[in-house]
Amino acid sequence: MLARAYAVSDPGEVADPDYLAGLKATVRAALDYGIAGLESGAESHPPVPPQLIAQARGAARNGVSLDTVLRRYFGGYSLLSDFVIREAESGGALDAAELQELLRSLSTLFDAAVATIAREYSEEAAARVSSAGQRRAQKVRRLLAGELLDVSELRYDFDAWHLGGIVTGPGAAAAIRELAGSLDRCLLTVPSGGRSVWVWLGGKKELGAPEAIRAVEAAGWPGHLLLALGEPGHGLDGWRITHRQASAALPVAQCGTEKVVRYLDVALLGSVLRDELLSGALTDAYLAPLAEERDGGAALRETLCAYFAAGRQVSSAAASLGVSRQTVGNRLRAIERRIGRPLDSCAVEIEMALRLECLSN
Repeated sequence: MLARAYAVSDPGEVADPDYLAGLKATVRAALDYGIAGLESGAESHPPVPPQLIAQARGAARNGVSLDTVLRRYFGGYSLLSDFVIREAESGGALDAAELQELLRSLSTLFDAAVATIAREYSEEAAARVSSAGQRRAQKVRRLLAGELLDVSELRYDFDAWHLGGIVTGPGAAAAIRELAGSLDRCLLTVPSGGRSVWVWLGGKKELGAPEAIRAVEAAGWPGHLLLALGEPGHGLDGWRITHRQASAALPVAQCGTEKVVRYLDVALLGSVLRDELLSGALTDAYLAPLAEERDGGAALRETLCAYFAAGRQVSSAAASLGVSRQTVGNRLRAIERRIGRPLDSCAVEIEMALRLECLSN
């Protein structure tokens, strides 16, 4: 179902990272909803899950067409219907009348879901242009999408240096205004749904992420807020790029323990985290084989973490683990046997796989 949803329209083209995460959760919720409907029958189908409603409104906010939204649901409905038919034919437990009743129940459920989703989408789309603030947010999103627009009403100098960021949490807007004031920067903000705010700090001189981070630390940044920062960029293109970088860093901030995350510090990890194909391949190739050890690979994982933290120095890794240098060497050779490759040829990939595992836990 995820593959079908992605084939209709690549969600990675949407600038809001919450939309991509929401799409995955929505597919799971929709599948659960469909199965629950099959169990309950056509006379008493369950209510449309809130995840579907939230994602429909998120699609409207991000400019994803209603046609794309409904085509994804139709694709999922077709897949589930085909699955029910195949199961009925292969198992032989249902006669034609019972199968027809199941498909009728699924069709009723699909109609109810589509009607609700279309209504919620239309209401959100109408609300997006009902106020000056919403029209302003819509213009920013169109600029990010590459449209050429009159930006005078935004009262922000795009022909300058920009540092993009995304702040999440209650009170995000007030905290970022205080930060902009302490740095003497022009500020452009756009609510992106929920408690997240897209941010640009602008000025004639370049502002680096390290300087912004120092200002955050000096200001006593609220502990409940997360801040993902891009790298400085100049002009309209730089304004777009620094936002994309902040968007790529945000999932790392949301999964990790750091309250402020800079793109260059997590660029590779952020890219891997957004790429399900790559992240799955790294886990399968480099971590799954270690689980065949009697302890589930715990000792080998611990050794790898110490090895990379020590800059790939065996002696330093042994000291941090409290074991002998020979023990670390033996474990590293055991790892190479398990994965079928020398560590030197895939060290970066293994380290990424370990960091992904840490984030997921």
